[in-house]
Amino acid sequence: MEILMDDRPLYAVLVSLLAVPMIVWSGDRENLREVWTFAAAIFKLALVLSIAAVVSKGSLVVAHPIPLVHGFKLELVADPLGVIFALLASSLWIVTSIYSVGYMRAGKYQHQTGYFAFFAICLSATLGIAFAGNLITFFIFYEILTVATYPLVIHNRDQESVLGGRKYLIYTFIAGQCFLAAIVATGYLADGNLSFSPGGILATRLPGGEYMLPGNPTILRLVFVLFMIGVGVKAAIMPLHGWLPSAMVAPTPVSSLLHAVAVVKAGAFGCLRIVGFIYGVGLMEELGLNDFLAAFAVVTIIVGSLRALGSQNLKQRLAFSTVSQLSYIVLGAAIGSKDALIGAIFHVVAHGFMKITLFFCAGSIYTRYHTYHIPRLRGMGRKMPVTFAAFTIGACGIAGMPLVAGFLSKWNLALGAIHADRTILVAALVLSSLLNVAYFFPIIRDAFLESDDPVSFEECWWPVWIPPVITACCAVILGLNPNAFVGFFNLAELAAHGIVFGGG
Repeated sequence: MEILMDDRPLYAVLVSLLAVPMIVWSGDRENLREVWTFAAAIFKLALVLSIAAVVSKGSLVVAHPIPLVHGFKLELVADPLGVIFALLASSLWIVTSIYSVGYMRAGKYQHQTGYFAFFAICLSATLGIAFAGNLITFFIFYEILTVATYPLVIHNRDQESVLGGRKYLIYTFIAGQCFLAAIVATGYLADGNLSFSPGGILATRLPGGEYMLPGNPTILRLVFVLFMIGVGVKAAIMPLHGWLPSAMVAPTPVSSLLHAVAVVKAGAFGCLRIVGFIYGVGLMEELGLNDFLAAFAVVTIIVGSLRALGSQNLKQRLAFSTVSQLSYIVLGAAIGSKDALIGAIFHVVAHGFMKITLFFCAGSIYTRYHTYHIPRLRGMGRKMPVTFAAFTIGACGIAGMPLVAGFLSKWNLALGAIHADRTILVAALVLSSLLNVAYFFPIIRDAFLESDDPVSFEECWWPVWIPPVITACCAVILGLNPNAFVGFFNLAELAAHGIVFGGG
C-alpha cells in the first residue's frame, strides 16, 4: 500500500484533548462550554473524514513518529481497520454530545464540566487506539482510556457508583498489566518489532508453507492468553465481563460511551489487532488458538444472551446484550476467513449505531418516567412512540433482522464460518438471534399493545429523543446500503483482505 506521510492522525487525536482546558475554563457558562465540545467534535470528524478519503483509495496515512524513551516511538498510522473505528467514535461523539446536553440538563446533574472534559479525553484516547501503529502506542492510549473513563463511571459520587468504579479499575488495571507483559514478550520474540503488520509480525512462513515459530509453541500460546486477558476485559469476554454490569450505575450517556463508542469497542478492536496484526490467522490456526478463542466467544454469546433474558432492569439487560454482541467480533477474528473478518469488522460499526440507539432510548425513558424496571414499561410505547420506534429498530438490528445493519454483519459471519468449515458456529449465531428476540420483543409488544390508552406524545426534551432517531435511521440506512456515508463496508473489505493476505 502507498504510504502518505501526514500528521492528520495526530491532529485528530489531539483536537478533543486541546478542547479540555477550554471546557474547564468555561465551566460556569454552560452554553460556551458546550460550544467547545461541539466545535472539537465537528473538527475531529472532519479530520477523520479527510483521512478516510485517502485510506479508502488504498493508501496508509502515517504521522511522523514521536520519539519516547529507549528507542520506543509513538507511531500513529491510519489503516482501513483503524479508520473504521475512528469514524465510528468521532461520528457518534457528535450525537452523544447532543444527547448529553439534554440528558444532563434535564436531570439537573452535578459536575457537568468534569463530565464533558473527561468525555473529550476519552475520545482522544479512543482515536489514539484507533490510529496506534504499534503495541506501545496502543498500550499508552488504552491505559489513558481506562483512567479517563473512571471519573465518568463514578459521576454520581454515591456509594454504588464508587463501588462500580472500583470494580472497573480492578478489572482493567489487572488486564493492563497482562497486556504489558504480553508486549514485553512479543518484543523479545519478534526481535524488538512491535509495529502492527497485516498478517502478523510473529507469522513467518518457510518455503514449504510451514510457519517458522519465533519461540516455543507453549510460550506463544501463553503470550496470546495474556493478550486476550488484556483486551478481553474491555471486550467483556466471559469470565472477564464482571465489571460491565456494575458500571451501569453511571449516567446513561456514559453507558452509551462504555457500550457503543469507546471502552468495549476498544477491547474488541484490540482483539482484531492482536489476531490479525500480531499473530495472523495462519499462525492462529497452526497453534490451535482459533478454536480456543472461538470457544470463549460462543460461550460468551450464548450465556450473555441468557443473562440478558433473566434481567428485569433495562440497562442491565442492555449490558448483558453488549457482553453477548461484542463476542460476535471476537468470533469473527477466531474464524479468520475473509467473510468472517468482514462481518466482525462491520459489526464494530453496526453494533455501535444499534446499541447506542437502545441506550439512548433507555435514558429517554428514565428522564421521563425515572424507571428502568421492565414490567413498568407496559403501555409506554403509546406515550413515547418515537422513543419506542427507535428502540424497536435497534432491537431488530441486534436480532439480525434484514434491512438493519446487524443483519449484514451476522450474515457475513455465518458465511465466513461455512467457508472455514465451522458450520457448527452458524448454529450458535442462530441461537443467539433467537435469544435476542426473546429478551427484546416482549418489551416492544408490551410497550405498544398492553394498554388501551390513546397514542399521545409525552416525549421528553428534544435533545434527548432526537439522537436515538438519528442513530436508528443510520442503522437502517447502513442495513440498506452498507457503504452509505463513508464506505464502511468497503473499508471492512480492505481491512479483512490485508489481514488474510498480509496486506498484499
